[in-house]
Amino acid sequence: MILFWIGWVVSAIPILMMGIAPVGFVIFMQKMIVDNMTRYGYPEKAALPIVIMEVCCGILYAIPRTAVLGAILMTGYLGGAVATHVHADELPKVIMPVLLGVLAWLGLFLRDARVRALIPFRR
Repeated sequence: MILFWIGWVVSAIPILMMGIAPVGFVIFMQKMIVDNMTRYGYPEKAALPIVIMEVCCGILYAIPRTAVLGAILMTGYLGGAVATHVHADELPKVIMPVLLGVLAWLGLFLRDARVRALIPFRR
């Protein structure tokens, strides 16, 4: 039972970063989002669909029935972020999406016994 609650505490970080924070950025910092997208070579009109996908990944991850799908989609999304930073030669910025992906899977591993059964560690 303690693993379950620790898993939710760890999962809160990816949920907040991917499911809730982007909504605030769209509402209050839309210009910054568009500027960052164009700086990395994405068209201006791609900003909103990308943010919507980010929020959808976070929401799916937060719902227990769809958490595994959310984690898989979140991993793909974060892989795109890593690829974007590598392409822009910004290797220090790779740490955040990698860490967020690790926290997402660690949180899911701790809170879901089915995931623990799929990834058994030997004792």
